[in-house]
This record gives sequence, C-alpha cells and structure tokens, in this order.
Amino acid sequence: MPKNFGDKLVIAISSRALFNLDESHQVFEEEGLGSYSQYQVEHEDEVLAPGEAFPLVKKLLRINEKLGGEPRVEVILLSRNSADTGLRVFNSIEHHKLNISRAAFCSGESPYRYVAAFGCHLFLSTNAEDVRNALDNGVAAATLLASDAKDRDDDELRFAFDGDAVLFSDESERIYKQSGLEAFTENEIATAKQPMSGGPFKHFLQALHSLQSEFPPKTCPIRTALVTARSAPAHERVVRTLRAWNIRIDESLFLGGLDKGEFLKSYGADVFFDDQHSHCESAKPHVATGHVPHGVANESD
Repeated sequence: MPKNFGDKLVIAISSRALFNLDESHQVFEEEGLGSYSQYQVEHEDEVLAPGEAFPLVKKLLRINEKLGGEPRVEVILLSRNSADTGLRVFNSIEHHKLNISRAAFCSGESPYRYVAAFGCHLFLSTNAEDVRNALDNGVAAATLLASDAKDRDDDELRFAFDGDAVLFSDESERIYKQSGLEAFTENEIATAKQPMSGGPFKHFLQALHSLQSEFPPKTCPIRTALVTARSAPAHERVVRTLRAWNIRIDESLFLGGLDKGEFLKSYGADVFFDDQHSHCESAKPHVATGHVPHGVANESD
C-alpha cells in the first residue's frame, strides 16, 4: 500500500464500469479508434449516464462523509482511454460530484498493471481480460455484468460474496468437481477444524472488516453476507475459517444448492461476487453482479 494512502480502502474502477459508454464503444467497434477519439472529443461536454458500478461507488464515497476527518475510502479510475478522450469521463465525474481525483489513462493498453501500484484492494471492470490479469497478479477483481437490478435508495452498502474460489481457495471445489458431492462432504467433515486457504477476495474482506470496525455495530453503513451453495455439515469449516481469520460476516446463507437470486434479492445486496457463471446469471436480474474468473470452474474458459 502506498504510504500516502495509509490504511484506506482503495477501489479501482474502469470508466466503462463507472459510466455507460455503450454508445461510444459501439463507434469504436464499428468505425475504429480514430472515429471513437473524435466522437469523445466532440461529445466531451455531454454528461455520461451512470454505469453498473456507479451506485456502489457513490455509496463507498459517502462513507468518508460519515466518518469525518481523513477520508478512509479512495476510488481510483483506471481506463483504456487516453487522457484526451478521457476528458469526458472526468467532466462527468465532476458533474456527478464524485470525489475521484486519481486516474490512469492507458491509451488502449490494459490498465491492470497499475492496480498494484495504487495499492488497490479491489478492481471492477467490464473487461474480462483486465480482470483476469488483475487476479493473476493477486488483486481481488470482478467483471461487472449488465444487470436489470434497481438501485436501493439508502446509504447502507451491502456486499455479498460466494465462498469457495472467491473468499476461500478452490481446494474444496476441486474435490467436488473431480469426485462429486459425497467426496466433497467427506473431506469437509474430515478437515472441519482446518481453516481453508484464502481466495482472491480474502484481503478485500479484511479491509472491509477493518472499515466496519470504525463504526458502532448498530450504525455501521457496511453490511456483508456469505451466500454459498454449501450446507451442513460443510458449514462448520466455513465458520471456523472466518473465526481463524478474525473476520465477522454479518449474514451467512448456506443454501445447499438452491438458486441464489431470490436470496440476494431478499438480502438487498448492492453487489454480489461469484466465480460461477450460472450463479451470476441467477443473481444479475436482482442485484449488481461481478463474475470472478478464478478457480476450477473457470479453467476451461
């Protein structure tokens, strides 16, 4: 973590995740870079509409207002635009009154290499290749999917996470994929008191937990939930792992393979992270959803 960021929670966001750039991206796809650049410059005073991550970013930045003093959340823009074509993005940030001042514009190159340099805990993008590169370099990252979910109009920020291959390693999921449910269950019973290794989102969850601890429990604006296909008796290892990590999860849903979408809707998640495409498809009609292309479920992609 850069010294000047101290112990901030640092989130990196791509311009296409923050704002709706579909129209200009279509120009790029159909007419090429030159036409795209010209289009962005000609429209740089037109404010961009919010993208999939906009409500999440707005709530994250509001946390600074609640704590007062030095800001504890930093949002950084990482973009494949050049600074020239990215001027429209910064104009839109100013219009929407988002306190985002740091950015990297990479002129068509992947910006993932700056995720670690900025000390980011999480990278959100609509570009799956950039997300994979960030994950391969040890940073929590997710590809935000187009969603029909309506924004919750309140200040509470609700995160939901899958367990295996997201918060935890995919070691147990590999047993399930290779040998079936019975072998998976036998392994989890035998290793119930053995904490699992951390998955790609462990450090992000730790940073969230640290931020939560700065608020009295009843007034904390951040809430977390584990939403897993596991059920008893495979639940015990999860509980003991989180205990060993000294991390509190506010809600834990052990669904035993039930469809996750309705439960996420009931929880009211602002964003849900899962490694499996089927779970993401179930979730995205109800909540903003980030696919985490990590672990055994994604090795054939």
